Amino acid sequence: MDAVATVLDREFPDRTVAESAPAARGNRKETRLVRFADGGGVVVQLSERPDALSVEAALARAVRERTPVPVPAVLATGRVDALGYVVAERAAGDDLHERFVSLPDDERAAVARAFGRWLAACHDAFAFGGYGPLELADGDLVATAPDWSAWFRGYLDAGVDALPEAFDDLRGPIRSLAADAALPDAPPARLFPWDLRPGNALYDDGVTAVLDWGEPLAAGPALSVAKTEHLVCDWYGDDRERLRTVFRSGYETVRPWPDPAPVHRVAAVVRSAVDSTGTVTRPDYPEREGEAALAFHRERLRALL
Repeated sequence: MDAVATVLDREFPDRTVAESAPAARGNRKETRLVRFADGGGVVVQLSERPDALSVEAALARAVRERTPVPVPAVLATGRVDALGYVVAERAAGDDLHERFVSLPDDERAAVARAFGRWLAACHDAFAFGGYGPLELADGDLVATAPDWSAWFRGYLDAGVDALPEAFDDLRGPIRSLAADAALPDAPPARLFPWDLRPGNALYDDGVTAVLDWGEPLAAGPALSVAKTEHLVCDWYGDDRERLRTVFRSGYETVRPWPDPAPVHRVAAVVRSAVDSTGTVTRPDYPEREGEAALAFHRERLRALL
């Protein structure tokens, strides 16, 4: 019996599985989409890093409880041998990454506004005493890096180091911008859901679920705003300015806008240009690949530098 079958037998002993299929996308976890013979379904995720998966599950539960973000309910957590697992509700809807560019203008604007509102709600609901990766301490989510400038510069440096050779001519200007930036001493540490984007959402006449809360961070709100704005408003098509306007208006319905500095926007692009495996990411839909993907990231960086 494989690990997914073990989880399903443990958590749903009286239900018969009709279908169990791997998710089409995802780098950090094994994700299986399950449908039961009596109707309904669940999502099972397995990870070789059970502690990290526990943090993700705790955050997903907390976001669902404390904010209006549509997060599927976490139904169970546990371990199978060395693997951690999470079982969550299976939400209805299509991959918003594939739908976003084809939505009517007003629906696309409504989605961007909702992402702004949801990010602001996360900033309102989650405050921390430090920066960097979130951990669980006695059941509470905490971040412990005390120095914002040191953490942010390390975060940007790691992104620059991960860029492929095609970005060699931009490494120096990026590092110069970071060195010259006047960073605040201690901005408020808020939740930084660094992968909050259409590609991690489902859509059915509106967003039905926001997925993937893995490897969460705490950071100054301006960095988080810059990252999500880039992934929602810049990633698709040529409607950037209008989407930026509605994204900001959505955010401002909840809390004041933390105006990102150029170094925040550069960090957002750098940390979005390659994925966790070091592969250049593919913006837009249909996705740009190869030289077209590199050109997208380079053009955004050159415009900001």
